[in-house]
Amino acid sequence: MELHKAREKFKSHLSEKAGSKNTAIAYNIDVDQLIKFLSSIDILKIATVEIAHLEKFINSLTQTNYTTKTISRKINSIKTFFRFLNDQGYVSENPSKALQHQKFDSKAPRILTKLEYRSLRDASKEDSRTLSMIEILLQTGIRISELSEIKIKDLSIDSSKPALHIPRQNSIPARDIPLNKTAVNAVKSYLDERPKVESEYLFITKSGNPILVRNIRSSIDKFLKVIGLEDVKVNDLRHTFIAFHLQNGVDLLYLSKIAGHKRVSTTEKYLNYIEKPKDLDKSDLSSL
Repeated sequence: MELHKAREKFKSHLSEKAGSKNTAIAYNIDVDQLIKFLSSIDILKIATVEIAHLEKFINSLTQTNYTTKTISRKINSIKTFFRFLNDQGYVSENPSKALQHQKFDSKAPRILTKLEYRSLRDASKEDSRTLSMIEILLQTGIRISELSEIKIKDLSIDSSKPALHIPRQNSIPARDIPLNKTAVNAVKSYLDERPKVESEYLFITKSGNPILVRNIRSSIDKFLKVIGLEDVKVNDLRHTFIAFHLQNGVDLLYLSKIAGHKRVSTTEKYLNYIEKPKDLDKSDLSSL
């Protein structure tokens, strides 16, 4: 089978499989990049791909200044691609089995101070959509991909116990996250100004299309730049949420569930970056 046909088979498989759209997009980009590289070295049939070719591709990424973390993600994409081809009988051997991940050191999470996240809030207060996105990220700790997928029906902001429902994604179970007053007020202010078009999504463009992850990043990055926090990334709002609530005594298991961590140990690592927690028996999420 030719490379481009194998790629199309994989793309069709991803589109039919229920899961994160962002993950599927990343897989497709990574596999397209691999196919382009293999074609450049005259490998045109999927059955002729060997581990040496894959290692050569990975080495080329290292030489073009891709981070170790990004390369690790691309290796996962490659392994998923060839596992699919092997399972479907398109290749008799899986050349990616021997492909090794490079070791990388995890950096300490960037946790915003009270002054920093209040400055971000103040800088964006005239932009109700961006402020609402910032508050949801800060007050719920959800992922940016989850933020882009929020639908109006997922919100219950007028009930006695306001909450945000995050549907199941792949191996991450569905969860309901309490919404504090700060988040509720920000969402209500945005809804008052939201474009009057029909859309099931909460965050939309003027034409009613759901806002893309990259546009969320650029919107928030603009205000981070305004206040001089160019070392802060959007995902650091999630880090700040987790660290703040651990610091303030929220139960570790409860917080792990709210954050959508697959393992409690992921949440537990944040204990290394905060002062001694007050106590660990609370289950309320106060406002930052």
